[in-house]
Amino acid sequence: MGDEKGRSLRRIVWPLAIAELIVWAAMYYSFPALLAEWERDLGWSKTQLSGAFTAALVIAACLAPVMGWLIDRGSGRSVFIGCTVLGALLLALFSQVEQLWQFYCVWMVMGVAMAGALYEACFALLTRMLATQARRAITLVALVAGFAGTVAFPTVHVLTDLMGWRATMLVLAGAVIVGALPLFWYASRIGERSDASRSAAVNPKLADAIPVVRSITFWLVALCYSSIALDHGVLFTHILPMLDERGFSETTAVLAASMIGPMQVAGRLIALAFERRVSPLGITIASFVAMAIAALSLLGSSVAPALLVIFVFFQGAGYGVTSIVRPVVTAEVLGRQNFGVISGFLAIPYLGMVAAAPTIAAILWSVGGYDAVILLAIAAVVVGFLAISCAAIMTRSR
Repeated sequence: MGDEKGRSLRRIVWPLAIAELIVWAAMYYSFPALLAEWERDLGWSKTQLSGAFTAALVIAACLAPVMGWLIDRGSGRSVFIGCTVLGALLLALFSQVEQLWQFYCVWMVMGVAMAGALYEACFALLTRMLATQARRAITLVALVAGFAGTVAFPTVHVLTDLMGWRATMLVLAGAVIVGALPLFWYASRIGERSDASRSAAVNPKLADAIPVVRSITFWLVALCYSSIALDHGVLFTHILPMLDERGFSETTAVLAASMIGPMQVAGRLIALAFERRVSPLGITIASFVAMAIAALSLLGSSVAPALLVIFVFFQGAGYGVTSIVRPVVTAEVLGRQNFGVISGFLAIPYLGMVAAAPTIAAILWSVGGYDAVILLAIAAVVVGFLAISCAAIMTRSR
């Protein structure tokens, strides 16, 4: 029986992991990978271009509770197939964009596809299908999909050099249809047969989640996640000018920025190694400690340049772990009933902060330089640490 469950788990997890890698690379990382190329070819500024991506993230955040509700109802396969097909069509349509309004329209609708195809929806689906087994499944999916940026940047660069960015978008659309779509269909079909999926409520109501959303614990968890997004957002999006202000060469800054992604994967591997010994809440608290060490190291790197290495490792590892423990902690603290809806509501402040963090950092820099931005990151980590600690205490007292 154990071997049979293990095979069933693998038949769900590995297809989802590969599918998530593909859709993250195509729907999400294609934007930063092609931003400079679009600026050169289309003649629009980075600010104009980035506004479209911000709009996509805001729309994805607003639709997250709806997608979660559909998944809770047992419509996960329809959500993933529909949003994957939509994303592929938009990538293909993007190859024909000529005007800025068209650019915005495509990315705003892409926000709908993101809401039903990326991590939030995937983790809600895994939680519904696998219940208590979801923790390890989520870790493995995030571990594999964590290489999406590593795959996307060089692949898009090579394809753009060979055939231009418009043809590259068509290739990405084809990869989503040929690669991700059948994997999503297969994994969700297997998952629907699981015991946890059959026993889950099939007709939940959005109103059922309202008491949880109104609770103090919910808002403490939301504050924790928003703090994570603020910390990483203000540091990572401004990392190159921030390191330039601190006296590092452009080559060193680019190398440091490029290594944060692999360190996220390293952090997830460490979490996987300790998952049987440390609770998800314990891992979350450890991730805040790591990000605090990272921010303090960055603050001191202008005096001791070697501290940059410590910053890269602890920031990447600390932030990388949070993506896999967020859904697990949500389930443990707020319950698995109506999980998709509740995690969707939590995604609104989290993704909203992801979208707002670069602008917040730019405003703060204009007032107090990048030292002020780093101090904000430290403050965010402290607030997040206190929020999740209070949530843990309240959960245990219940």
